[in-house]
Amino acid sequence: MSVKYIPVQWNKFKYLYDAVILAGIMGFLWVFVTLTPGILGYDPAINPQILNMRAFGACAFFLMTFILLIGPLARLDARFMPLLYNRRHMGVLTCFVAYSHASFVIGWYFSFSPIDKYVAVLGTNTAYGQLLGFPFESLGIFALLCLTILAATSHDFWLKFLTPRIWKALHYLIYPAYVAVVAHVGLGALQNQQNQTFGILVVLGAGSVVILHLLAARHERTVSDPAAGAGATETWERICAAGDIEEGRAKVARLANGDRVAVFRHDGKLSAIANACAHQNGPLGEGRILDCLVTCPWHGFQYDVTNGRSPAPFTEKVPTYNIRLNDGIVEVDPEANPPGTPVEPLVINAEAGR
Repeated sequence: MSVKYIPVQWNKFKYLYDAVILAGIMGFLWVFVTLTPGILGYDPAINPQILNMRAFGACAFFLMTFILLIGPLARLDARFMPLLYNRRHMGVLTCFVAYSHASFVIGWYFSFSPIDKYVAVLGTNTAYGQLLGFPFESLGIFALLCLTILAATSHDFWLKFLTPRIWKALHYLIYPAYVAVVAHVGLGALQNQQNQTFGILVVLGAGSVVILHLLAARHERTVSDPAAGAGATETWERICAAGDIEEGRAKVARLANGDRVAVFRHDGKLSAIANACAHQNGPLGEGRILDCLVTCPWHGFQYDVTNGRSPAPFTEKVPTYNIRLNDGIVEVDPEANPPGTPVEPLVINAEAGR
């Protein structure tokens, strides 16, 4: 954490994370360029420029697919959480790979155009009214622009400047970008493929993204929020039985107003704070408590669960909630307190805590 724009400094894990990504990209490109022609048996053989073009294009597609798989995988199984911490690094590298693909395309197909090659990309084919022969280049350009925006705003300066809500909304551009890439591949490269292997992999990749997101959404509804809003007394909302919350951990629930609350148990007492970290809306409820501080599993921000404040000298705050026990059931007042408001922890008696 930091009081400036770089809350998490470079550390050993970040270097390892990036090294693995770079090694994976280089390994993928090497396999594609050296081994794929023999395996797929191109006839006639394709030239090196086209092979490099396809290698970088395929690499960008699979990187985007993997990026979109990390989120739902982490929600389904906490063991995937470390992959989520620095996913932005992978996104920036994906942008560079995509630009490399575009440079090979323009350098090979449009260098000898009688008009400027960059103008020719969009001006050569304008048959937007048909499916077969659709100018798929425009879809690739759209995806590239989206990736450029995401990469350019990936630094924490923009997160701080735009606010987490706007920054997060902006980065949802990855979804239309991915749809555009799938359409770009389907209407372009797959139309003249002699071997269907790549087409099958594209379908499997895109299908996996859709299926895992649906499974993660279903998991959140049935597991994360099983009791939210059920059997509420007055305006208070039920969360779970006090005994269902493990020591040092939290129970996360979605309130009727759509907000998520994390109810923590520490030293036999209960405290409730907003589930969204002030840094990047990370899931505080998935973090562990140490010395009354919960650490966000995404980027290491810490908050005192009794008041929602980061320890000095840091100034981040999250809302707190009033809680009570009703026949051993934890209930939360859905009206959140202002960020950083102290709330006396609720002591669990022996009967309620069993």
